[in-house]
Amino acid sequence: MEALGGFGAALIVGLENVFPPVPSEFILPLAGFSAAQGVFSLPAALLWTTAGSVVGAVVVYVLGMCLGRDRVRRLIAKVPLMDVEDFDRTEQWFRRHGTKAVFFGRMVPLFRSLISLPAGVERMHFGKFLLLTALGSGLWNSVFVVGGYLLGASWHVLEEYAGWFQWVVFAAVAVAVVVFVVRRVRARKRVPEKQH
Repeated sequence: MEALGGFGAALIVGLENVFPPVPSEFILPLAGFSAAQGVFSLPAALLWTTAGSVVGAVVVYVLGMCLGRDRVRRLIAKVPLMDVEDFDRTEQWFRRHGTKAVFFGRMVPLFRSLISLPAGVERMHFGKFLLLTALGSGLWNSVFVVGGYLLGASWHVLEEYAGWFQWVVFAAVAVAVVVFVVRRVRARKRVPEKQH
């Protein structure tokens, strides 16, 4: 995180909206931990990570708006490790809860990445989408960034473990991605077997 800085933190968090297996729950505490060690300030960590969340969400929103429902479903069907059913469930949740889905969806894994698609498809008012995304993402990010910051606040005690902490985070991210990929591959293999 020292090498990446605030922009790098924003980029990684933003990518989660496009590539769901990147779990923000691991990246955000590391941003807070880095802030406690002076890589950047706590407000900067919160600002950069929330900006990354919002920009990533806007990219997905525009994609949904430009493609429309049917093309979004066809596109998801072609993306490795993504299931159309994930989009369908997210879309149903959006239709049932509307604006609340955008706010609270930022705090639910996978839905956090996909909720922008139906919002774009349904052409939800962009200003409202932007506000709810910023508020929901800001709240979610704050919990983990501040948690990482508080852990890092006693870095003089944990200094010798600081490097290990970062490697543990990276290892956890790698494991989460592998688990996600394995589950999706197994699910895809089971579908053809059921069809026979």
